[in-house]
Amino acid sequence: MSITMYQASVPVFVRALTNLRAVLQKGEAFAVEKGFAPEVLLQTRLIADMLPLSRQVQIAADMAKNGSYRLAGLEPPKIEDDETTFAQLYSRLERTIELLNQLTAQQIDGSETRDITLKMRTGELQFKGQAYLLDFVLPNLFFHATTTYAILREAGVPIGKMDYMGV
Repeated sequence: MSITMYQASVPVFVRALTNLRAVLQKGEAFAVEKGFAPEVLLQTRLIADMLPLSRQVQIAADMAKNGSYRLAGLEPPKIEDDETTFAQLYSRLERTIELLNQLTAQQIDGSETRDITLKMRTGELQFKGQAYLLDFVLPNLFFHATTTYAILREAGVPIGKMDYMGV
C-alpha cells in the first residue's frame, strides 16, 4: 500500500501543530508556577543569532499552512506575525489547523509533480510537489517545532520526548 501526498502532509502537519500547542501550554504553565511573566519565554532564544520562540512557532505554522496550500495549487492565506502572548500563539495554531482541515485529499493528491516556486530573499527555489513536501516543508516544520521544544526545555520546562511526539 502506498502513501498519498495528502496522508504525508495535512494529517502530519495537524499532529505536529497540535503537539506544539501542548508543549507551549506546558511552557506557559511552568512560567506561571515559577512566578514570572509567561511572555518572557516567547522572546527566549537558544543563542543570540537565532529567532525567538514566538517566531519559531509562527514559522512552524506557516510551513504547514503554506506548504499544504501550495501543494493544493492554492494561494496560501496570509496570517500576520503579530503574536505577543501565548493565547495569541494558541489562536494562530488553531486557525492554522482549521485552514488545514479545510483542504481535501482530492486537492492535494496528485501534486507530486506540481511545479512550486518560492521567492526567497536569496532568489527563487523551484521544486516539484513531492520534493517540496519531503525536502523543504517537512524538514522546516520539524526544525522549528524542535527548536521551540528546545528553547522551552533549556528554560527549564519539564517536558520530554513524549511531549514533543504527543504520545
